[in-house]
Amino acid sequence: MVCLEVIFLGTSAAMPTPDRSLSSVVINRNGTLLVFDAGEGMQYNFIRAKLGFNKKTTLFITHMHSDHILGILGFLQTLSLQGRNLPINIFGPSPIREFIMENMKLLNIKLTFELHVHTISGSQGVALKDKDYEILYCKSEHGPGICSFAFCLVEKERPGKFDIKKVKALGIPEGELYGLLQKGKNIIFENQTIYSKDIVGKPRSGRKVGISGDTRPSNNLCNFFRDCDLLVFESTFSSKEIDKARESYHSTAIESATLAKEASVRKLCLTHFSSRYKDLTDLLVEARSILLNTELAFDLKLLKIDYDDL
Repeated sequence: MVCLEVIFLGTSAAMPTPDRSLSSVVINRNGTLLVFDAGEGMQYNFIRAKLGFNKKTTLFITHMHSDHILGILGFLQTLSLQGRNLPINIFGPSPIREFIMENMKLLNIKLTFELHVHTISGSQGVALKDKDYEILYCKSEHGPGICSFAFCLVEKERPGKFDIKKVKALGIPEGELYGLLQKGKNIIFENQTIYSKDIVGKPRSGRKVGISGDTRPSNNLCNFFRDCDLLVFESTFSSKEIDKARESYHSTAIESATLAKEASVRKLCLTHFSSRYKDLTDLLVEARSILLNTELAFDLKLLKIDYDDL
């Protein structure tokens, strides 16, 4: 079974607090690390989370605001100082390449690994394709002139359940024939055709995890996050500050929960909290009044995402 975990490295908004760092979240899929945003100093919690310095790692940047990108250079340098040799790919809005390359030049940062920076554009698309999953992106709404994106990890379908009782009842020996049936191949056993569809159930969906970045809620994002097993959505303000949320193109807890409910999300986790809130209870109460299966993120929080058919 493929392990899928989400680890929060930073959960504060524009300003860090004594117990909350700036924005960064990691999806760990069986040791492959998918890092979304890199707020200043995020490598500290990356080290504390013991995620590993030389694993397959890709960075995705939602937008070019300082609290989401100033940790990139420090993170890369930390990996280099630890002797990393595997390449890293970074995906983000068009200024991302210039920002990284110019600052590496000014600071004379020399890496021990290859770095590949890719720009993404348009309203929606595929940032990364893997044999088992894709990372999709969708344009979000974070203000005029600001290019911002939300992301989704979408796993590919899994084979249906293998009916072990049925194959044993047929007397089929374990080994190669089992493998062929599981791969959808029909077999001949004792002069009888055994059809894979009679042994293996219908394909089962993979898991889906959404990352909002900074944004106002929108119909596009609601459709983009449809049927997420976990949605990580910003909740900068409570409903009392709805005017501030609209003015700064952020979301309130109620708005985040409403979008998640309309999108049939299984679980919502709120993050990116304004430093004005010393106690987040009110935000959680607001969100749970809409979607009960809502949690608050905190630095180093880990969430495991199980298959919905277990």
